[in-house]
Amino acid sequence: MNQQLFRPDALHTDARLVLSGWTAPDDEQDLLRRDYLDHLEARPDGMWRSCRPAHITASALVVDVERGRVLLTLHPKVGRWLQLGGHCEPEDVSLAAAALREATEESGIGSGLEVFPATAFPGTDPTGTDLPATPAPVKLDRHAVRCSGRDQPENTHLDVQYLVTAPRDAVAQISEESLDLRWFGFDALPELTDASVRELAARARKLLG
Repeated sequence: MNQQLFRPDALHTDARLVLSGWTAPDDEQDLLRRDYLDHLEARPDGMWRSCRPAHITASALVVDVERGRVLLTLHPKVGRWLQLGGHCEPEDVSLAAAALREATEESGIGSGLEVFPATAFPGTDPTGTDLPATPAPVKLDRHAVRCSGRDQPENTHLDVQYLVTAPRDAVAQISEESLDLRWFGFDALPELTDASVRELAARARKLLG
């Protein structure tokens, strides 16, 4: 196994800083935040897909602010409309960067996507050095998946969810990772959307005012 997966790296450090500094909106979310931190404390490889039975993932709700709509993907494995996102990759330097990369890849929107900065906060690294402000998550969500295939045991995604804004008149293009890709109004989310996505959309709408 690649030794990179077993040493605390920039992404692992960023995740700990983000989750340590994030003010959760309610007690349930704060309990999840603490569970995520416990996971990272116990697992230096906790950011990677190879970490079992759980690993951190990053996702993004892409929002067209002017038109009041969100971009959702019909996930081929889950069969439901979800926000964009997935596993962290070695090139990701932060959770926000991972979420933005996933949003860019899965939306087909080539430029102009931005992680919503309204809840950004500064942090410090383990040496006490001040770090630049980084966007904070909107929500956390823990769910069981079979990301290695339907014939493989379930594992757990510890998802860190961000809000990403799209440029005016952004044109989305479906990728091979999706059965369908569509814009939906905040008040017209599709039937095959679970409660977690609806809550994420509600929180994003509130943040955007």
